[in-house]
Amino acid sequence: MKHALVGARLFDGEVFIDGHALVIHNGLIEQQLPINQLDTSIERIDLQGGVLAPGFIDLQVNGGGGAFFTNDTSLSALQNMLDGHRPTGTTSMLPTLISDTRAVHQAGVDAVARAISAGMQGILGVHVEGPFFDLARRGAHNERYIRTMEAADIEWLSESRPFKVMLTLAPEHALPGQIKALSDAGVVVCAGHTDAHYEQVVDAISEGLAGFTHLYNAMRPTTGREPGVVGAALDSANTWCGIIIDTYHVHAASARVAYAAKPRGKVYLVTDAMSTVGSTEKSFQIYGETIYEKEGCLVNAEGRLAGSAIGMIDAVRLNTRWVGMDLAESLRMASLYPAQFMQVDSYLGRIAPGFRADLVHFTDDFQVTSTWVAGDYRQHA
Repeated sequence: MKHALVGARLFDGEVFIDGHALVIHNGLIEQQLPINQLDTSIERIDLQGGVLAPGFIDLQVNGGGGAFFTNDTSLSALQNMLDGHRPTGTTSMLPTLISDTRAVHQAGVDAVARAISAGMQGILGVHVEGPFFDLARRGAHNERYIRTMEAADIEWLSESRPFKVMLTLAPEHALPGQIKALSDAGVVVCAGHTDAHYEQVVDAISEGLAGFTHLYNAMRPTTGREPGVVGAALDSANTWCGIIIDTYHVHAASARVAYAAKPRGKVYLVTDAMSTVGSTEKSFQIYGETIYEKEGCLVNAEGRLAGSAIGMIDAVRLNTRWVGMDLAESLRMASLYPAQFMQVDSYLGRIAPGFRADLVHFTDDFQVTSTWVAGDYRQHA
C-alpha cells in the first residue's frame, strides 16, 4: 500500500534535505517532495525526528544473529545474519566465508545462490576471504587452510552467476594472469592478508585488482623506503578500500590519513562482524576455538583480532564522533560508496524515484528505530 514517511530529516544518499516526505509504493521509492505538496489522501507515518537514510550496505559480514557463515552454510544461517544485522541499519550484505576448504566455500556460494533464487532480500552476493593468503599475514585465519590458488579454484570462482562474488587474496602469491582471469570473469578481486611489496600490488592492479580488504589490517604497512600494501592502496586513485571503524582495528588518525589520501568515494565502512552481533550469545566457535567478546573486542588465543562486534550504525557513529567525519560522509561510506563498488547503485544507495525502498531511520544519538527492505517495514525500538 502506498504511504509516506514524514517527520525526519531526509538524507538522499548525497545530501540532507529538510521538510520533505518520502512516498513508498510496491517496495519502491515513488517520490520525495516537500511535505506541503504531499497528497492529503496518502497515509502518513510520522517518524518524529531523527534521520531517514538509505539502508546500510556491509560488504564483509562473517556472521550475525548467532550464526557464523563458514560454520553453517545454510539458508537459515543467512536469514539469521540478516535478522541480526538489520537492527543496526544493515539492509544489504555480502555474507563472508573465511579461509577453509574449497568444499566449504563452494557450499557457501551455493547457499547464497539458493537464497537469492528464493527471493531472500538483502543478500547481494558473497565475499570469499581466503584461503590464498600470505602465511605471515593470516591474522585469525587458520594456517592449515592457507594455500596457493589452483586452476580449479579459478574455474569454479569464475562461473557465471547472477550476483557478485568478491575474493580477497594475497596478490604476491597469485601467478601472472590469475587475477586478470578472475577479474575478466566478473569476480571482484581485493588484496588482503598480504605481505606484498608496492610493485607487486601495482602489478596486481594492472591485472584488475579492484580493492583492499580491511585497510591497514593484515597487510604490509608503509615505510619511507617501502610503500607496501597500504601505500599502494592509498596511492591508487581507482581502487576501493574497506575499513573497520570500531576503535580496535584502526587508529582514528590513520583513518583520517586514508580519507585524505584516497579520492572521495573510494573508502567504505565495513563491520567484519561475527555471530555475536544481534545475538544474546557473546561467544562463538572459529576453527574449534571459542572466541569471547570482551568490551566490544574479539581476540583469539593467539592474541589476534578475530573480526569485530559492531553493526553498521556503530561504524557510522564512530566514524562521525570518534574519527571526526561529517555525518553525511559517514552515511555515504555506509551505503552509496559500497553500492557503487558493487555496481548496484542503479537501485541501492540513494533515496530516489525507482530505487528499492531500503531505508534506515535512526535517532540523533544513533539508535536505529526502524528499517525497510524493499518496502518491508520493521520496528526496532
